[in-house]
Order: sequence, then structure tokens, then C-alpha cells
Amino acid sequence: MAPTRRPSDGLLARVNFPLYAVEMLTSRHVLVAGGGGSSKTGVANGFEIYEIYHNGQHFVAEEIVRHETGANVVMNFAVKNTERRSYLLAGQESHCQMYFVNPRIVIDGEQPAEGKKKSPPPVERPNENGVRRRGGQQPSGVEDLPNGQRRTSSLEDDDMKAFKKRIRFDIKASDSIQTDFLTQEPLQRVVRIAPNGGSMATGGTDGYLRVWSFPQMVKRSDIQAHTKEIDDIDFSPDSKFIVTISKDGQGNVWDTSTSKLHHKLSWDTPEGAKYLYKRCRYGTIEASRDNYRLFTITNPLGKVGKQRGYLQQWNCDDGHLKMAVGIDESLASLAVRDDGRFVAVGTMFSGSVSIYIAFSLQRVLHIPNAHSMFVTGLEFLPITNQQGPPISSDTEAAVLSISVDNKVCIHSLQYRHTVPYWVAIIGIIFVIICSFLLCSYIGL
Repeated sequence: MAPTRRPSDGLLARVNFPLYAVEMLTSRHVLVAGGGGSSKTGVANGFEIYEIYHNGQHFVAEEIVRHETGANVVMNFAVKNTERRSYLLAGQESHCQMYFVNPRIVIDGEQPAEGKKKSPPPVERPNENGVRRRGGQQPSGVEDLPNGQRRTSSLEDDDMKAFKKRIRFDIKASDSIQTDFLTQEPLQRVVRIAPNGGSMATGGTDGYLRVWSFPQMVKRSDIQAHTKEIDDIDFSPDSKFIVTISKDGQGNVWDTSTSKLHHKLSWDTPEGAKYLYKRCRYGTIEASRDNYRLFTITNPLGKVGKQRGYLQQWNCDDGHLKMAVGIDESLASLAVRDDGRFVAVGTMFSGSVSIYIAFSLQRVLHIPNAHSMFVTGLEFLPITNQQGPPISSDTEAAVLSISVDNKVCIHSLQYRHTVPYWVAIIGIIFVIICSFLLCSYIGL
């Protein structure tokens, strides 16, 4: 049986609007988005950015930025980092709105008086022992150490804490393009940016897959991919393929270079029942862009007795199902860790979250009732992100979950106890020797 969460996991942050999308902005900052829509309910629409760290006992989140988007609820978004800034593409009704997310360094403790120019922080200068000291600061005492040396003490440590550097973000709206053209109530359902950063793809209620240049947002192809609205899309890690799933029950993989259908996802449903794909995600194998897996979650259409939802792994060459695991509930969300080792799913009715080993689909963590309503989004804390070092913790994996219950939660998998390979080899040799001695003793 998969372990349940430890007591220190759970609620990480709470906002005052329903949450629909989550993604890591950097290796330490998470961005969540949602809202109450255009109706005058008093519920805000917008983004929030949190910095996440581990204090030695549990994960902690600190709110960094809150950005409201007026009457436009944010149902989906995608993020792309560059050396200078991050690009944020947000689905707002029938349009895709681009935002520039510009990082800046602030120094905590520096609060200049109003009307006065902010003075630069004190300069650190090394003394003769290599200990860094702020310029102009005098020691307040000398401490004798057991080894005969002497250490100068001062208020420097407290001052260093007071002037701690932190990253903040400025969010600025840029271009907006229409991406869905349904006659009545057009809506962008999903947007993705290719891993190579050269293109982006959108899907919505009109069933068209549209591929655009990025960040220019100039349309490259207009593919009539499905007969009903598109629920999800994803780029393969090498950016050569796009998978689309739709309410028409189809899962299609497209060649990005030709805009042609490469293959369809095909499987024999239980008892011939009708199933619909809900989410799709590619995952790397050993962090290689050229070697990857495709995962989907799928639910039975309507009430069909005891039919279950499925987490599925697909052959990326021909679209045949490799393996699947049944789950006694309809599924709502899916995430794959950036190194491809773990997969997480969130459920529709109980608000539960589970983590699976990617290659075997063995469940290793189950968090029942993580949310009071269905899980709208999942995101693993990254371990291979190039935008700074990952968060140090005592966990093997950690996944963030959001819901329309306004909560951001975190769920961590403790390191599993495994036998080192050298112990296993010694054990095998010992068993062989014992078997040989036993056979010799009984004359075999």
C-alpha cells in the first residue's frame, strides 16, 4: 500500500479566488492563476507568485507578487524563461495575452524614508582572517576560542539578515492575439510553449490546433485537429511532435514540421465502454529530450457502472498503449516531473492526489482528500531547472496541487529504503556459496 502524507505536508497557501492553473516560474518560485470570472461577484481574477523553501522540517511559501487581471479570469497559461526575463502566456476568454515577467533584486531591510533617495547597501570587505565585514563597522567584542584563536563578534550577522537579497517580479502586459474562433462563446482551453522555445500551440472550443511563432505570436499553421473542443495539448521534449486530446474521444499526435497527423492513440476500452482523454503529458527518460514517454489520463463517458479512470503510458512510435493502471474515480489533472521519474494525478470527486513511478506506474504515495473539491492542477518541484538551484529538502519528490477550493497544497514523497547494489551482489554470492556447500554436504 502506498504511504500517506506526513503531517507537515498539506496547505501551503490560500488565496481569495478559485485556482485553475499552476506552473513553476523558476526553480524556487511557483505561479498560480484563476479567478471568479467577469460576473460581478467580488471574486478577483489574476496571478500570484510564491517563493517556496524548506525550513528543515517542512515546506514554506512566501507571497512575492499579486497581479490582478481585471474582468479576465485566467484559466490556463504557459511560462518560458530566458536569460533576461520570463514570458507568460495567459488564456483569457478567446485570446492569449502575453505578459513580461521581469525579475529584480531587492534588499530586505532597506526602507528609505519617503522623498529620500535610497542609499546603497553597506559594502562587505574581507578582513585579515577572510571574515567578511561591512565597511565602516567596528567590532563590538572579542571571543576566546578553545583552540587559542580569537574571533571578533559584532552585530554583523543580524545586519546581514536584515539586508537579505530577494528576487521580486514585475508583471507587464504585452501583445494579445485571438486563438479561438468558435461562433458562440469562443474560449482558449490550453496553451503550450515548445521546449526549444521557437513556437507555441493553442487549442480551444473550435477544435483547431494552432501553432504560432514564439515570442512573436505569428500564426504558422491552422490544423482542424478535432470535431469538438480540445481539452489538452503538449509538445514532445524534442519539440518534433504535438499531442492533442479532445471531447470527440480522439488522441492525435501531429508532426510539427509538416502539420500532418503522425498517428492516433489506440486502445481497447474495458467492455467496449466509451472513454474520453482528459489530460496528456510527455515525460523524458533519464532527462533526455530524444528519449521520452507519453502519459494520459482518461475517464469513462457518463455513468457506466463501476468503470474506472485510467493513468496510461503510450508507445511514442505508433500510439499503442504500453501499460495502464485503473483508479476507482474519475481523474482531473496530470503532471510529470522534469526528469521523467515520477507522475502525479489528481482526482475529480474526492480531491485526492497520488504519485506514481513513471516507468512502472507503481503508486508510491496517496493523499486522500487533499482538497475539498476537484484538483485543477498539479506541478512537481523541479530538480533539473536551469533557472537556479532546486529547493533542498529531505524528500525524494514533492508535488504542488491546486483546486477551486482556493488552496495551494504540497505533498512530498519521503526517500524509500532501498538495498545498495553492492549489498545485493554480496547477498547473491553468499546464497550461491551456501547452496554449493549444502550440495557438497549432502553429496549432490
